[in-house]
Amino acid sequence: MSIKILALSVLLPIIMFFSTLSQAEYGDVVINNYSEEAGMRPVIFPHWFHRIRFRCKVCHADLGFEFKAGGNDINMLKIIDGEYCGACHNGEIAWSVESCNLCHSAKPGTETQVHESTISKLLTNQKPAAASTTGGTKK
Repeated sequence: MSIKILALSVLLPIIMFFSTLSQAEYGDVVINNYSEEAGMRPVIFPHWFHRIRFRCKVCHADLGFEFKAGGNDINMLKIIDGEYCGACHNGEIAWSVESCNLCHSAKPGTETQVHESTISKLLTNQKPAAASTTGGTKK
């Protein structure tokens, strides 16, 4: 039994390390407003991970994030200048922008959305003609 646990404890980190594409999980925000146009994979923002560490106001009031997926004009220049994600992801509080694959990890073609949200499910289940008139998600 202990050999199985030891093998699992060794193999699991290796498998996780070599996994190159992530899939968003419930509540994650996928950001693909500019990523694929710039030759990068979309960003997966783990909202729950940040939410258990910070109150909503830290990002949504102090840093100016809108309460809507795709509602922010985030780009790498702004992040490097310390805006949005760059307020913390500066190499001091959290990893810096040189660690591209830590954020840009979504499967190519994943649209900007709150993954598995009720809104995205409702929009996905609409007829194609009606979906184009809802405003959809910003790319």
